[in-house]
This record gives sequence, structure tokens and C-alpha cells, in this order.
Amino acid sequence: MADTLDDDAVAERLRGLPAWHRDGDAIRRRVRAPEFLTGIDIVTDVARAAEDADHHPDIDIRWRTLTFTLSTHSAGGITGKDFALAAAIDEIAARHGAE
Repeated sequence: MADTLDDDAVAERLRGLPAWHRDGDAIRRRVRAPEFLTGIDIVTDVARAAEDADHHPDIDIRWRTLTFTLSTHSAGGITGKDFALAAAIDEIAARHGAE
């Protein structure tokens, strides 16, 4: 099981991922895809990255707006696994031209 990060460590890591913010025991980002199907492509690529990492986000799809929420439920909070997947999501979103 991964160790949860304290408040200072979470704040420090969030500085490196400016599109993300803390929401309780999770980090969250909203992504706006250029088209609905591009959003679905982003979700598919994120799902593959999540499977590879064995760490899965909560994903909300609202037309072209995707919301990703990351928390390590087995650890009871935010861990390094969440930040690693957040960075992968940022790369995937950028590759698809999402904001």
C-alpha cells in the first residue's frame, strides 16, 4: 500500500501540476476536449494508462468536458500514484489538443 502525502507534500506537488487542485482527499482536473469524440479518445487513452499503472481515476463525462478525480482509496488519501497518473493525464490531454 502506498503512503499518503501530508498537506505540505500535496501542495508542493500541485505546484508542478497547475491544472489540478485538491478536493478533500483527492486531486481533480477538468479537461475540455475540442470535440466529443476527442474526449472519448482521451478517456480511452487515460484508461489504458490507468490499467498500466494499476491505478484508476474517477471520470465524469459531460459532452466535451471531462473531470478526472484521483485518490488512492486503499491508502485513504492522496499518494504519489495519484500525481504520477495526473501527469500522464496532462500529457494525454495535451496530445489530443484539450484545454
